[in-house]
Amino acid sequence: MTMLSRVLGLARDIVIARFFSASDAADAFFVAFKIPNFLRRLFAEGAFSLAFVPVLTEYRNQFSEAETRELINRVAGTLAVILLLLAAIGVFASPLLISVFAAGFIDQPEKFKLTADMLRITFPYILLISMTAMSAGILNTWKRFLVPAFTPVLLNLSMIACAMWLSPRLDVPITALAWGVLIAGVLQLLFQLPFLYREGLLPKPAWGWRHAGVQKIIKLMIPTLFGSSVAQINLLFDTFIASFLISGSVSWLYYSDRLLEFPLGVFGIALATVVLPNLSEAHYKKGATHFGQTLHWAIQLSLLIAVPATIGLFLLAQPILSTLFEYGAFAARDTQMATLSLMAYCLGLPAMILIKILANGFYARQDTRTPVRIGIQSMCLNMLLNILFVVTMIKTDFIAPHVGLALATSGSAYFNAGMLALTLKKESILEKLNTFGLTLLKILLACCVMSAIILLLQSDADVWSSWLWHQRIFELSFLILPAILCYALMLWIMGFRRQHFIPESHS
Repeated sequence: MTMLSRVLGLARDIVIARFFSASDAADAFFVAFKIPNFLRRLFAEGAFSLAFVPVLTEYRNQFSEAETRELINRVAGTLAVILLLLAAIGVFASPLLISVFAAGFIDQPEKFKLTADMLRITFPYILLISMTAMSAGILNTWKRFLVPAFTPVLLNLSMIACAMWLSPRLDVPITALAWGVLIAGVLQLLFQLPFLYREGLLPKPAWGWRHAGVQKIIKLMIPTLFGSSVAQINLLFDTFIASFLISGSVSWLYYSDRLLEFPLGVFGIALATVVLPNLSEAHYKKGATHFGQTLHWAIQLSLLIAVPATIGLFLLAQPILSTLFEYGAFAARDTQMATLSLMAYCLGLPAMILIKILANGFYARQDTRTPVRIGIQSMCLNMLLNILFVVTMIKTDFIAPHVGLALATSGSAYFNAGMLALTLKKESILEKLNTFGLTLLKILLACCVMSAIILLLQSDADVWSSWLWHQRIFELSFLILPAILCYALMLWIMGFRRQHFIPESHS
C-alpha cells in the first residue's frame, strides 16, 4: 500500500510538472503546501504519533479495555479542540506565516498574495490529517497496517483530479491544487472511520486535558516535538533561503526531494511504522533481547535497500527526472537543475532511513530527550552548512546555489544517524553494531557490479530530452531492471538468504 501511495505520488508530481512547471505559481503552491505539511509531519506523523503509540500500547497491555477506550476518547477530543484553534489562527494569519517562511516573496507582491491565498485553503488540512493520524495510530497499535498505509493514496488522487479537471475551470488554475489538498483531508479522515468502527475503536471525542494518559502523551510530545521537527525545520529553512534565489529554486528542490521521498517513504517510513509498535511491545512484554534483535534486523534490512537506492538514484538522476517530469511546461533546464539537487539529496538517503529506524529505539522506550538533543545539534549543523555552502556557491559560481541546500541536508543527516547509533550502542541496545561492517562491505561490492551495469548500458544525457515518453520509459527500465537483478544475484552469491530479511527471533 505504501508502494502504491508513492507511485501515485510520483504520478501527482508528473501532472503538476506538466501543468505548472517550475514557475512562480508552482513556487507559490509548494510554499502554501509545505507549511501545513510541515505541521502535519510535526504533529500528526511526528511528535503526536511517536508519543501516542507507545502510551496506547502501554494502556492496551497493562490497563483494562474500558480504560484504553477512555484514553482514545480523551485524546480525540483534546486533539480536535487544539487543532481547530490552530487551524483558525493559520487561516487568519496566512500573510504573516508567508512573511516568516518565504521572506523572499515579500518583494514580489503578486507571488506573495497568491501564496497567502492558497495557504488559507490548505491550512485546515492540519486538523483533518492529524485526526487521520490519530486513527492510523490506533489501527497500527492493533497491527492493522493496511488501511493507514493506503490512506495517503487519497491525497494523490484528489490532487491529480483537481489539477486535471478543476484547474482549467478556475481563474487562477494553480489554486485547484490547494483545493485538492483540503478535499483530500476530508476524504482521508472519513475513509478510516468505518475500519475503526469495525474494530470497536471508533472514538467518542471528549475533552481530557487533565486525563493521566493525555498528560503523559503531552509530556512525551514536548521533547519529541523538537526531535521530530528537525528534518521539517531544515526543509523550511531550505525553502526560506531558496525564496531568495532565482525563480524556480523552490520547485527544483521540491521535485528532487519528492523523488528522494519515494525510497524513503516506500521503505524507510513504512518499516519505521511497523517497527515502532513492535519495539514498544518488546519493551513491555518480551524483554531487551527481543528489542535489540528487532532493531538489528530493521537496520540490516535498511542498509540492503538504502545503499543501492542511493547509488542508483545518483547515477540515474537525470534519466529518471527526464522520464517522469520533462513534458509540457517542464523544460530541459528544469531537469538539469533538479538533477543537481537530487544527486546531492540522495547522498544522504541511507542516513535518513536509519534516522527513522534508530529514533524508534528511543521512542519505543518513551525516551524522547535523547533524539531531541541529537536532533537539535543536527539542525544547527544543517543551518550552518546551508549558509556556508550557498554563500560559497554564489561567490564561486561553481554550481547552482540551491544544490548547497541539498548537500547540507545530507551532511547533517549522517551526523544525526551516527550520534543515534553510538548512543544506542552505549546503552547496550545495539551491542552488535560492529557486525554491520561485513554486511555493508558485501552490499558495497554488490553495488559496484550494479553500478558497472548502469554505466555500461546508459545512453548520453543529451538524448533523453529528444525521446518520446514511451522511449524514455523503455530505456529507463532497460537500465533499472538488469541493475536490480545483478545486485540481487551478487547478494545471493555472497551468502544472503531468506533469514537475513526476517527478525532473528523468527528465523
